Amino acid sequence: MKRSIYRLNSSTQNSHTVKTIRKSLCILNNQSVAGAEIMKIILIFLFIAPLALSARAEKDFSALDSAASPETKSRFAMLDDVRILANGLLQLGHGLKDFVHKTKGQMNDIFQKLYIFDKSFYELSLQTNEIKEEEELLRQTTARLQINNEEIKNLSQEMNLKIEDLIQNKIQLQEKVWGLEDKVTKLAITQPTVQETNEISSLKAFVERQDNHIKQLLKIVEDQHAQLDKQHNQIMELEDKLNHIELQELAENSFTGEHTEPEATPFYVRNSTAVTYKYEGAAPDCTALYNSGIQTSGIYTIKPNGSEAFDVYCETKFGTSWTVIQNRVDGSLDFNQTWDAYVKGFGDLNEEFWLGLNKTYSITQQGDYILRIELQDWKDNKRYVEYAFDLGGPETDYTLQLSRISGSIPNALPEQTELRFSTADHDMAVINNFNCPENYLGGWWHSECEETNLNGKYVAPRSKGRLDRSKGLYWKPKKGRYYLLKSTKIMIHPTDLKSFD
Repeated sequence: MKRSIYRLNSSTQNSHTVKTIRKSLCILNNQSVAGAEIMKIILIFLFIAPLALSARAEKDFSALDSAASPETKSRFAMLDDVRILANGLLQLGHGLKDFVHKTKGQMNDIFQKLYIFDKSFYELSLQTNEIKEEEELLRQTTARLQINNEEIKNLSQEMNLKIEDLIQNKIQLQEKVWGLEDKVTKLAITQPTVQETNEISSLKAFVERQDNHIKQLLKIVEDQHAQLDKQHNQIMELEDKLNHIELQELAENSFTGEHTEPEATPFYVRNSTAVTYKYEGAAPDCTALYNSGIQTSGIYTIKPNGSEAFDVYCETKFGTSWTVIQNRVDGSLDFNQTWDAYVKGFGDLNEEFWLGLNKTYSITQQGDYILRIELQDWKDNKRYVEYAFDLGGPETDYTLQLSRISGSIPNALPEQTELRFSTADHDMAVINNFNCPENYLGGWWHSECEETNLNGKYVAPRSKGRLDRSKGLYWKPKKGRYYLLKSTKIMIHPTDLKSFD
C-alpha cells in the first residue's frame, strides 16, 4: 500500500513539473528559431530525466522494503531532485534568451549591410542608364550633324562651280573692257557718235552689275565656309565626348569584373630571344646596316662617329631601318629612374627599354635626323607623328627642339621651343615651385609641366573612365582629349628617307 501511494505522488509531481517545463520551452521557442538545436537538446534531456527519476524511485522503494525507511524522507528527496532539474532548466533558458538576443543583433547588422549594398547597386544602375542615354543622344546628334555637313559640302561644291563660271564671265568681261579701253583711246582722238556712247554706257552698267553679283556670291561662299568650319568643330567635340563615354564603359566593365583587360601587344612581331648581330666595320646607325644588306629587325652593334660601340634595336619598315630609342609595351619596366639611368640607358632591348640620352646624342651628331613617335591606345588604335629635331649635349641637359613634319594625331609637344630633359633628381627648371618629374613619375622633356609624358607610370584606365593626370602614359594635345596609351615607340632615322608612311 505504501509503495502504491508513493508511486502515485511521484508520478503526479513529475507530471506537473514536466508540464511547467514544456510551457517555458514553448515560450522560448516562440522567441527565436535560432534556438531550435538547443530545444532539441532540452527535449532529449526531458526524456531521459523521468527515466532517471523512475530508476531513483525504484531504488528508494527497494530501500523501503529492505530498511523500512520513512515515506516522508523519500518524498522530500524526490522534491529536491525536481528542484535541481528545474534550476538547471532555468539556467539553460536564460542562456538561450541571451543567445536569441545576440543572434537578433547580428541578423539586424546583416540586414542593414544588405540594404546599403542594394542602395549602392541601385544608384550605380541609375548612373549607367544615364550614361547610356547620353551616349545615344550624342550619337543621334552626331548623325544629324554629319548629314548637315554632307548637305553643306554639296552646296559648297555647287557654289564653287558657279564661282568658276563667274570667273570665266569675268575674264570675258575683262576682254571686253580692254576692247572698250581701245575704243576710248580712239575716242580721245575722234569724237564718238551717239550710238557708240550709248553702247559704252550699257557696257559699263553691265560690268557693274556683274561685279556686284560676284561680290554677293563670294560673300555667300565665305558664309558657307564659316558654317562648315563650325559644323566640323561641333562634330569633333561630339566625337571626343563619344570617345570619353566609351572609355567610361570600358572602365566600368573592368570595375565590375565583366571585362578582361586586353593584352599589351607591341607594334611589330618579333622573337623575344632575338639574335645579336655583329657588323663588320663601323656602322654609324641602323640605316647604314640596312644599306649594307642587313635588312632584318633585331639587335645589332653600331659605332657612331667619335663614340664607343654599343648595341641597339633596329626595326625594319618603309623600306629602310630605324634606330629605336624607346619602347614600351606592357609596363613590365619601371621608367621612374634617376638622371644617370636616363643618360646611360636601361631595360632589355628585346622588351621595354630606354636607349640612353648619351647614345642617342652620339647618333644624332652625325647629321640631320627624323624623330618618329608611334602610339597605340587601349582600343588598339594606332597613330604616329614625325618631327625634324635637334638634340643638345650634356652641357644643355640634352635640350630638344622639334618641328612637326607629318602625323595622324594632333601635336602635343611644343614646337620651336627648347625642351630640357629632367628627372626627379635632376630638375634644373622648377616652375612655380612645382617639380614636374617627381609628380609625373618619369624623366621627360618637360615644358611648364605640360600634360604629355611618354615615360610616365604605366597604368590602365580607372573606374568611371577618370584619368589620373599626375601619373600615366598619355598624349594630350593643347586642344583635345587625353589619349591614354597602351604602348609607345620612339625611333630616329636620317633625313635622307625617300618615302614615309
